[in-house]
Amino acid sequence: MSDGFEPFDASHLAALAVGAVGSVVLVVLGRRLRGGVAADRLLRGLAVALLAVTAPLQVLYNLPGSFDVGRTLPVQLCDVASLVVAWALWSRQRWAAALTYFWGFTLVPQAMATPDLATGFPDPVFLLFWAMHLGTVWGAAALVATGIRVGWTDWARSLGLTVVWALAVGALNAALGTNYGYLAAKPRSASVLDLLGPWPVYLLWEALLVAGVWALMALPFALRRHSAAEPS
Repeated sequence: MSDGFEPFDASHLAALAVGAVGSVVLVVLGRRLRGGVAADRLLRGLAVALLAVTAPLQVLYNLPGSFDVGRTLPVQLCDVASLVVAWALWSRQRWAAALTYFWGFTLVPQAMATPDLATGFPDPVFLLFWAMHLGTVWGAAALVATGIRVGWTDWARSLGLTVVWALAVGALNAALGTNYGYLAAKPRSASVLDLLGPWPVYLLWEALLVAGVWALMALPFALRRHSAAEPS
């Protein structure tokens, strides 16, 4: 049996450490394999593995006795991100790869730092939860290592798609009286959102912060393209 989840206990810190080590390994491996058939196999293998842990997690969430309309519908950003990342790994479509880059290195790690998780190690939900979240971040690391690039168009499109998700989930929250994505209210426990003002002001600040951070993430690619375009 497992005890309930406690933020930053040994199992939480271990999961974060595994995530960091796995990301480094995939960056090194991805760079070595870049441009070859082996890179495609690596990415597609990660896609299959990510789906293989995401599907049973959603089943466990929504079994009779576990289903909670306010918590277990697969509409959280990380739920959607796992599918986007799997598609990006399999297809390398630009929109999905860019969204993987931005979501996988900012919003998903934020959820990993402050997870909404009731069960602890070694409960299957705990294990699958972390497998899905770590797989999402690892997918982003592998895509960058194997050569994806993002530009300002990708930045704008990713922001737009994130707004679409927020509007859709906001409408769902209004219809069901839920609070997915903390779009309807701040968490009851203390969080960084407490620094951003009341609802809906904190949503505006969140949007501005995300846009700014993502712009900084896109900037190195833009500078590299500019340098490459300059005559030697």
